[in-house]
Amino acid sequence: MSARILVAEDDPKQANLVRVYLEREGHSVLVVGDGRAALDQVRARRPDLVVLDVMMPVVDGLDVCRILRAESNLPILLLTARTTEDDVLLGLDIGADDYLTKPYSPRELVARVRALLRRSGVLSAGNQAVLRVGDLEVDPGRFEVRIGGRLVTLTAKEFGILEVLAAEPGRAFTRAQIIDRAFGFDHYVLERTVDAHVMNLRRKIETDPAEPRYVQTVFGRGYRLAEPSGAGRAPEEAAAGVDPSA
Repeated sequence: MSARILVAEDDPKQANLVRVYLEREGHSVLVVGDGRAALDQVRARRPDLVVLDVMMPVVDGLDVCRILRAESNLPILLLTARTTEDDVLLGLDIGADDYLTKPYSPRELVARVRALLRRSGVLSAGNQAVLRVGDLEVDPGRFEVRIGGRLVTLTAKEFGILEVLAAEPGRAFTRAQIIDRAFGFDHYVLERTVDAHVMNLRRKIETDPAEPRYVQTVFGRGYRLAEPSGAGRAPEEAAAGVDPSA
């Protein structure tokens, strides 16, 4: 399903990169270069979501966020080069729904946008893309997982974790990142409970949970979903500190 997204970013290269990735996802994207234009276009065009850079001319992103939140419940994703905890908390306190710190992965931005659109109801169940990684299929719309065509029943938290990992196969996520993306800021989930959910998830999707093909542990980081070419543990993974069975 196509959403109408406003991107407010004064760096033309960054703005174009975000636009390209969001358009590949099927969205309609309008780009503006300052905070005043962002306010004007939100009021005139009523987008479904705003991607908002904090450091912008005329009116900065934090002020734009405050104003927009006072006027509506429009989903807002902040982009910021400010990485301290106080800066992040400030953005959330004034009404941002999510944030990304620069530099960021465009694929992660797309995943964050997708999650916000889903939470806000813009993406309905039947319109969410099926995530396919090798013979693993994760269907967010139907809340179904299949392995080699076989249906696997998961709990909501197990499904949420797998969906996060399947959106970016090969990428190592920390437990905190998994909590953030799978459960949102308003869910109280301890990092150690992620391990318990992963253990249960492996029992359901792995042929041998002690030697997982799919959900692998990355020492010092967290978890990742193995890419099809990396099914099973390759020799180089040991050197990289990856232990699939941990």
